[in-house]
Amino acid sequence: MDLNERQAEIMARARVEGRVLVDQLAASFDVTTQTIRRDLNELSRGGLLTRVHGGAVLATSVVNLDYTERRALALDAKRAIGERAAAMIPEGCSLILNIGTTTEQVAHALRDRRDLVVVTNNINVVNILSGSPKKEIILAGGMVRQSDGAIVGDDAVEFIRKFKVDYAVIGASSLDVDGSVMDFDMREVAVARAIVANARRTILVCDHHKFERSAPVRICTIADIDVIVTDQPPPAGFVDVCQRHSVAIEVAEVPGGDNGD
Repeated sequence: MDLNERQAEIMARARVEGRVLVDQLAASFDVTTQTIRRDLNELSRGGLLTRVHGGAVLATSVVNLDYTERRALALDAKRAIGERAAAMIPEGCSLILNIGTTTEQVAHALRDRRDLVVVTNNINVVNILSGSPKKEIILAGGMVRQSDGAIVGDDAVEFIRKFKVDYAVIGASSLDVDGSVMDFDMREVAVARAIVANARRTILVCDHHKFERSAPVRICTIADIDVIVTDQPPPAGFVDVCQRHSVAIEVAEVPGGDNGD
């Protein structure tokens, strides 16, 4: 598409920063927010940007990242989230840990917790918890997704349905301002839905980048979650949805980081 000078500069900033915000762009270019929104909408229709709450991200950022890249992304934040979520899980209970780089950090934080029954469809969680004190670790059966060690598909769903656990810890690839909890793989989503349905209390662990990305398949809505643990305060619209459904928001303190205060 043909870009005007302002749109070209917007794209240059998006390539450097990964995300551009309506209010910041309007102030920078000394134009109205409506003008910037029109620019972003045109760039989105041209396939260059993807609109998100409050702005836009590069279109490539909606593609699922390689698992190794995801594991390294916002690692300090994920560790802080993992520790905050693990603090909610007492000794002597049962839980399910889903696939995800942030749920793996929860597993790391639970290594010294005793008398846990841990069900998981994540081979990495088994490796993290193996050899830790006084835990029963149960691995779901089914097809192994070799890219990340996830066990997904119908067999995994049926396996999860055999349990009713005290806690579930799940992640997601994307959170929408309307409260939708999203992911990419329908097979993974089916397992996540089964996990939520078979837990007495569900904890969603997601860093703030998940509000900047888009994924096509809905796991559930935030109304199905009891607590979300993240590293920065969520967008106002998302907070409103959480409040309407009595979903607690826990913001983990990231050492040396910006928690959006």
